[in-house]
Amino acid sequence: MNKKQKAAAAAAAALAAQREAESTENFEWRDDDFELCGISSIKADTNFQSQSFWRDAFGRFRKNRGAVFAIFCIIFIIIMAIIGPMVTDYTYFGQILAQQNLSPRVPVLENLGILNGDQALRTTTGTIIQNGYFDKGFEDVYYWFGSDTLGRDIWTRTWTGTRISLYIALVAVICDMVIGMSYGLISGYFGGKVDTLMQRIAEIANSIPTLVIVTLLLIVLKPGLQTITLALILTGWIGMSRIARAQMLKLKEQEFVLASRTLGAGSNRIIFREILPNIISQLITNTMFSIPNAIFTEAFLSFVGLGVPTPMCSLGSLISDAYKVFTIYPYQIIPPVIVLVLLMMCFNMLGDGLRDALDPKMKQM
Repeated sequence: MNKKQKAAAAAAAALAAQREAESTENFEWRDDDFELCGISSIKADTNFQSQSFWRDAFGRFRKNRGAVFAIFCIIFIIIMAIIGPMVTDYTYFGQILAQQNLSPRVPVLENLGILNGDQALRTTTGTIIQNGYFDKGFEDVYYWFGSDTLGRDIWTRTWTGTRISLYIALVAVICDMVIGMSYGLISGYFGGKVDTLMQRIAEIANSIPTLVIVTLLLIVLKPGLQTITLALILTGWIGMSRIARAQMLKLKEQEFVLASRTLGAGSNRIIFREILPNIISQLITNTMFSIPNAIFTEAFLSFVGLGVPTPMCSLGSLISDAYKVFTIYPYQIIPPVIVLVLLMMCFNMLGDGLRDALDPKMKQM
């Protein structure tokens, strides 16, 4: 095609475009130009309202009956741990040897034949039902959970020990959300030599068992709650730091991070203002799962005698004391075991509920 032919083709195309534009300007759309095929009427949804992420997550959380039951159960245990030791005249360290090993007795329920102080003792000739309250002349004495081998109120000691477990849960949350989260985010963000050095430190800390750390601390410090707290601070944050580091490595190269860096945002703002809000749901969920592990660790250490010293008690030490007389007085081990199981089970159920609620992939369209 020569130059004259190209020019003629271009002029023809321009003329066609001009005519099409003129026809479009004079064209008028009518209501009957288009019709719906096979559908009589369609109404648009004008009531839809966008919801925030947290409001949407709360709506999904409410539908999870197990998680709702767990959070109410945890609240109930917290309330009982606060007011439980105050509702009786006994203390967790008071000993009344004359009233030792008394079965549970509750003022109202005893009239129904439930928790009336009767105890079944197995002998070579058969089972004997006896009531230590009336046999020893303590008709006006009541122990709601019974008394132990030293005459101490198990009700008061159980809820006092629950305070220790809740304190350990709080320490676990602080270690995860402050130490572990910050450590993992900083390590994953800067990378390179900083990441290598910080991860080697974490691996060294993780290679030493918690029981060994507690034993070494007992040589330097006195046995007590401070020793267990220090042991959790030294090792309890490692799991959370790995999760935070993995999330940081996943998100730090995203476009919104590059945009913030281009606009002049510093490292602190990018880490804690840009990336952290996008991964806070995963961190909260994993924190809920780490709480039962911390509670069990404290209970185990107290069970083996490395926990809080006497006369202070925890659920682990109560179970240890009651285990020695379990075959004779089984009622002494039931209250601390039930509270410990409920705490661990409810925190696990709460973690499952938060994971399902905070994960956008779990949303059912």
